Amino acid sequence: MENKQYHIFSPYRICPVGAHVDHQHGLVTGFALNYGVDLWFDVTDDGSVELDSLSFDGHVSFNLKSGTLVKQHNWGDYARGAKYALRKEFKLSKGIKGILRGSLPVGGLSSSAAVLIAYVMAFAKANNIELTPFKVCMLASIAEREYIGLNNGLLDQACIALGKKDELLMLDCDSNDYRLISRNPEMPEFKLAIFFSGLTRSLVNSDYNLRVGECKTAAWNVLAYDDAPLKTFDKTFLRDVPKKKFQQYKDRMPARFARRCEHFYSEYKRVREAVTAWETGDMEWFGRLSFESCESSIHNYECGSPELIAIYNAMRETDGIYGGRFSGAGFKGACIAIIDPAKEKEIVKNVTEKYLSEFPQYKKTFKAYICESADGARFIKE
Repeated sequence: MENKQYHIFSPYRICPVGAHVDHQHGLVTGFALNYGVDLWFDVTDDGSVELDSLSFDGHVSFNLKSGTLVKQHNWGDYARGAKYALRKEFKLSKGIKGILRGSLPVGGLSSSAAVLIAYVMAFAKANNIELTPFKVCMLASIAEREYIGLNNGLLDQACIALGKKDELLMLDCDSNDYRLISRNPEMPEFKLAIFFSGLTRSLVNSDYNLRVGECKTAAWNVLAYDDAPLKTFDKTFLRDVPKKKFQQYKDRMPARFARRCEHFYSEYKRVREAVTAWETGDMEWFGRLSFESCESSIHNYECGSPELIAIYNAMRETDGIYGGRFSGAGFKGACIAIIDPAKEKEIVKNVTEKYLSEFPQYKKTFKAYICESADGARFIKE
């Protein structure tokens, strides 16, 4: 790795408030972390892509000049997805020879988006393509939605590409307008704890896409009850449905669809409050909103494995945790917590003991990490 010409660090991300709403064009918040994916690479003149990983088995080999292959259902699909997205707008003639490494277990921190962003940046660099951070974000999103097959919004990519240390990202997923809000000097010191359940999952094979469909169906229901014009399913979002219209018709729709709506509208309100809490330095309020977000994820959005819910309950009973929630889609991966650094050791000890007393089978795979916010994806000068 020392002899590679370029080094990209692409961070993992967390979302303290604003979960499961990006795909419905809602409001989201997030941080980039000081843990993530490293990609070391050299440029190849013949367009060949040769990749090895310190985190995954197998070798990936293809050419950027040739047509994009169908998915191979291995970690190389993310490189092929980045190629797919870039080739929609740019000519690619040079490839890369590289080594990839992830610094935390996969699950709940949007490692797939971090990898995609690293590849988009690497292929662009090799071909002298200038991209703004937001353009990188958009290309990685195209790769994930159209090639990988995950119908997500821009939350993951935006945090990873645009994040700044000690600044809260607030993104409007309808207009794509975003703000980076500096930490209030009056705010107490905080760190971010990541608790891995010991389970890993693939979002494409989870109920993630099902939930997206339920949200869109709920929006269609309200519009149909109101005799409003309908758009095609792919262009239908809860953001287009006024809350008052939902409340008018919610008792007529299936209860599960109404619960998805309740999560969307309550999360929209929580994000606006969270921004105010952050701006005023009120960490207690900010953390409480994160806990409330997770409650809605459990009861209204109905995600969360028994393992994740056990970690969440342990967090709520632990002194020194301001707030927290499931990370990512909430299907098996990890929980995040906003913590008081002075109580770091006691927090890790208490959550670990409580969780493993309920799920001792994960003693070898459960992990806890203490992180900090960080800048977004960037080239590292060795």
